[in-house]
Amino acid sequence: MLASHLFMPTLRDSPADAEVVSHKLLLRGGFIRKLSSGIYHYLPLGLRVIKKIEAIIREEMNAVGAQELLMPFVLPQELWKETGRWDVYGKELLRFKDRHDHDYCLGPTHEEIITDIVRKEVRSYRQLPLSLYQIQTKFRDEIRPRFGLMRGREFIMKDCYSFDKTEEEAKKNYGRYYEAYKKIFTRFGLKFRAVEAGTGAIGGSLSHEFQVLADSGEDEIVSCCQCDYAANIEKAESRNGETCNRCCQGTMELFRGIEVGQVFYLGTKYSKALKAHYLDEKGEVQLMVMGCYGIGIGRTMAATVEQGFDHQGIIWPAPLAPFRFVLVSLSTDSKIMEACQKIDKELSKNYPDDVLWDDRDERAGVKLNDADLIGIPVQIVVGPRGLEKGEVEIKNRKSGKKENIKMDQLIHVIKSSDYRA
Repeated sequence: MLASHLFMPTLRDSPADAEVVSHKLLLRGGFIRKLSSGIYHYLPLGLRVIKKIEAIIREEMNAVGAQELLMPFVLPQELWKETGRWDVYGKELLRFKDRHDHDYCLGPTHEEIITDIVRKEVRSYRQLPLSLYQIQTKFRDEIRPRFGLMRGREFIMKDCYSFDKTEEEAKKNYGRYYEAYKKIFTRFGLKFRAVEAGTGAIGGSLSHEFQVLADSGEDEIVSCCQCDYAANIEKAESRNGETCNRCCQGTMELFRGIEVGQVFYLGTKYSKALKAHYLDEKGEVQLMVMGCYGIGIGRTMAATVEQGFDHQGIIWPAPLAPFRFVLVSLSTDSKIMEACQKIDKELSKNYPDDVLWDDRDERAGVKLNDADLIGIPVQIVVGPRGLEKGEVEIKNRKSGKKENIKMDQLIHVIKSSDYRA
């Protein structure tokens, strides 16, 4: 991708209404732009990050047997009335009437809708277990949208729903999704904790939050240094500095986190309200047992920035970076551009659609500052002095390590060193 063709409107300064680091840097880096309160555009760089997050999620959801579908964003009142949530959800549920005076809402979550699909189509135990997921826009009318993508009104979410025959099977399935989430956040390249949590408006009797660790996190969590026990501060059995009640060996450490995902064991909360039955092996009517599993896609992007940045800009983990390489031409001299064209071709052959060539007719300082700001993991800089020696400069954005290497050794160095991507 040529930077001269990319819509990448970077800013020198942070907008006045940007409060947290991710909000400031995603705006400055040209990843997002605000449309109205709590509602944002994803510009090309931002959408590339979103698509990389979604791709990893899809791979891991498919690996545990979930099937992707897409449900409507505009939801009828009737199903929400059946579960009682139309009256109890509160003002976060944005309600409206159509021209026929029928009541609708913009979907903040889809438990009622997915259960309605399954109750109409699943009749026999032979059709279970069944897991369905979607990646879709949601809307919650937050009273105080703030912090950019961290607390927006419109947001992208992956929500998955499982249907099982028994409580035992449903809890086993819950464990599979818990493990799948650990794989997802590990593949993202993030430091995180899976913590015991309350169930809130979703309901159910068992839940874990997946918290990205960051000093700016709104949530306080405690984690044992010896075992895998962790909980948010409301659910914690032991507090910071105390001995963990689970293993009775490790002490509890306090962290701040940003919730980016949550898994729930729902039991029969929704299947009972919506009469989602199946016939078992004996021909007897049974309630399906459910779980649900969500990940905030845009929120994950913002949390990644909160965890990875410095005074120069964003530091993306390689799996989520909009591009893995940025190739910087320090001038538009024909020899430099010819060398860059050769490097771009070779890199793109090994890493398709993962190279941004900054070919713009801009000052070298502007290009280098933008490369740091947008946080691409590996920078390759081609200038006149290095070119005379047949060398390019390569820099690891995270560590700051840089060195000059021979052009014909570039691919080898990238694949076998600190610059591996």
